[in-house]
Amino acid sequence: MSDGPRLEPPSERPLNAVVVLLDSLNRHMLGSYGGREFDTPNLDRIAARSLRFTNHQTGALPCMPARHDLLCGTLDFLWRPWGSVELWDTPITRLVRDEGVTTMLVSDHPHLFETGGENYHTDFAAWDYTRGHEGDPWKTAVDPSWLGTPALPARPAPRHHPYETNRTWFGSEAEFPGPRTMQAAADWLATQAPQSERFLLVVDEFDPHEPFDVPEPWANRYDPDWDGPNIIWPPYAIDAIASGAIDERSARHVRANYGAKLTFIDHWLGRILDRFDEQDLWSDTALILCTDHGHYLGERDMFGKPGAPVHGTLGHIPLLVAWPGARPTTVDSLTTTVDLFATLCDVFGVNPPNGTHGHSIVPLIDGSADRIRDWALTGYWGREITIVDDTHRYTRAPLATNRPLSMWSNRWSTMPIHSLPNLRLPHPDHRATLDTMPHSDVAVIRQPFDVGDAVPFWALRPEVEPVHELYDVSVDPDETENRSGTTDETALVELLRTALDDLQAPTDQLVRLGLP
Repeated sequence: MSDGPRLEPPSERPLNAVVVLLDSLNRHMLGSYGGREFDTPNLDRIAARSLRFTNHQTGALPCMPARHDLLCGTLDFLWRPWGSVELWDTPITRLVRDEGVTTMLVSDHPHLFETGGENYHTDFAAWDYTRGHEGDPWKTAVDPSWLGTPALPARPAPRHHPYETNRTWFGSEAEFPGPRTMQAAADWLATQAPQSERFLLVVDEFDPHEPFDVPEPWANRYDPDWDGPNIIWPPYAIDAIASGAIDERSARHVRANYGAKLTFIDHWLGRILDRFDEQDLWSDTALILCTDHGHYLGERDMFGKPGAPVHGTLGHIPLLVAWPGARPTTVDSLTTTVDLFATLCDVFGVNPPNGTHGHSIVPLIDGSADRIRDWALTGYWGREITIVDDTHRYTRAPLATNRPLSMWSNRWSTMPIHSLPNLRLPHPDHRATLDTMPHSDVAVIRQPFDVGDAVPFWALRPEVEPVHELYDVSVDPDETENRSGTTDETALVELLRTALDDLQAPTDQLVRLGLP
């Protein structure tokens, strides 16, 4: 923490809360975090009213696991890769229902409405799904009027993507999914929110996630000299330029297109902020601006969210919290996504029956505590596990065999891989057993995976010796000097053991990491 108490007396909880989650939002590119590459005036506008958290970290990755952190309050990447709300989960929306809180979801996030994410929205009192983003199966044919923008697909047919059809139906800037989502949220605040005694609004906005597609005047805003085909899909690649996955000039163009998408959605975010101004919502409504993860755009010669350790570019994320009565300031204490669930529980006075892995940030806001956690865990199921403390980021790689490994789920659904139609989650087989999750009596299917088994693609990795990575980010924020093998690693190994024990992680997680 950089300051003392933050609230003007008396200290009271907000009446309402609005959570705005922008997908793939890069902390280091925001003006409020020192970014100067792209314009983010409305994010800066929030920051001017907010507590700006400087050590906020991802938890479960990628998209849907991060939303599970936020809405259900428990890390799930130690048990499963990607899935729905499980039988033992109690989402915040269900918890606040009996307290008379109106809950609303406004989103254009397609994964919320397909296999693996289909029931996150069902406990909201109402939800508004804006169609057409990314892989949303919305339209079966192009707009016959050819009035959409742009009229021609960004890539030719054999690699045709659902978005290439959808985008022909966006006849103006306001018809793109992001603007429609922001406008719908602003309209709900104007017409529906005033009729509720208390409310929780979640705006789950897929931008600035790819495709990095924007209309004029935003297109090529940061790359006006580009004269080739517009590249809106980044490669998901390690050693991207070195391997030839993308050339250096195209890499700059893709990065610039991300920036255009960022500034574009920042502009439309202003619709929500205007409602806060017009209705004086700042006086009784908390506004939480967050993301699920960052996005590599050439850093470390990587693009997208490839199968690599979670470095700060991806895992060190922004968090802005405008809190009624709280002075704008900087908070340096360690936080992570499940802490937002705990904070919403605190705001609305509810207690999850099975507990939470999160800790409310309210003590950091009102100055009653200077820290709420000593570590945060982050990672993908079946891959490396990273632990972060105040000064270090330590990534422990699994053994070369990456076994033993198990998946726990009663929904047994996962992310559909549209581009690889034959890649699906293996079904549970005769080796499956029933077990129980920590703090739950619900029986759950536990499927083991042995060497040679087909596994969900997150766990696929080269048969190589493990390489652990340790960085002292207090002196090496760009993570350039790997200090694994030093005496510092011994302490971080013990901290990782402590964290896994505290979370009651499956024992096979410790074994596959070489921590028996």
